Amino acid sequence: MKNIFDLSETNAIIERINKLDAYAKPLWGKMSVDQMLAHCNVTYEMIYDTKHQKPNAFKKFMLKAVVKPFVVSEKPYKKNSRTAPEFVISNAKNFVEEKARLIDFLKKTQSLGSAYFDNKPSHSFGKLTASEWNNLFYKHLDHHLKQFGV
Repeated sequence: MKNIFDLSETNAIIERINKLDAYAKPLWGKMSVDQMLAHCNVTYEMIYDTKHQKPNAFKKFMLKAVVKPFVVSEKPYKKNSRTAPEFVISNAKNFVEEKARLIDFLKKTQSLGSAYFDNKPSHSFGKLTASEWNNLFYKHLDHHLKQFGV
């Protein structure tokens, strides 16, 4: 798994994002490119903002037991995988704004570095290692950028 905390890898992801335009079509799935960018931003909103409600104890237990191993492993996501309701973006978004937000989140995450994230609690899974955070970040972005051919 590539290391999203490495500046060169962050820049490579940003280059891929910059290859997108507002008319990009998915190779699979139902999201438009603006919705995909907004969807990817949810991960970072859960870290840096307070706009998403934390799951209750039962849901968090289920997420940790069932979803966490899938999300933080190095195994790639399958095409058309289901997503959590919090990540469903059903309305149109501003492509330029969502793209800029995602790039800003990536730069912030990279500048904070892996040490900042080591044993940092996630919104849904409890404490994660820096490696688990990296897998969560990189795998998700890579999956959706491939979805749009970049």
